[in-house]
Amino acid sequence: MASYLWRKYSEYLYTKWERTILWDMIEPYRRPKSFTPLVSIYIAAFYTGVIGAAITEQRYKEKCWEEYPGEVVPLMKPQFYGGPWRIMRGEVPPTG
Repeated sequence: MASYLWRKYSEYLYTKWERTILWDMIEPYRRPKSFTPLVSIYIAAFYTGVIGAAITEQRYKEKCWEEYPGEVVPLMKPQFYGGPWRIMRGEVPPTG
């Protein structure tokens, strides 16, 4: 009986060692267990940008209303885009 138990134990250790080697090789290529933290960070970043853009545009409008009361507020030029852009039914603000 003792030799049987020792043989089973050695087989267990041997297969355990093989599994460890196999999973150590595969581990760098495995997907993360959950994408929930990543998705929640992306959602938070997106809405932070949306809120920041809304606040920036509102401050721009208030500044224009203080300087030129009663006039139509011109469109705000994009801050982080320097390329050409087109506006339908309106004019493109001068670059500068």
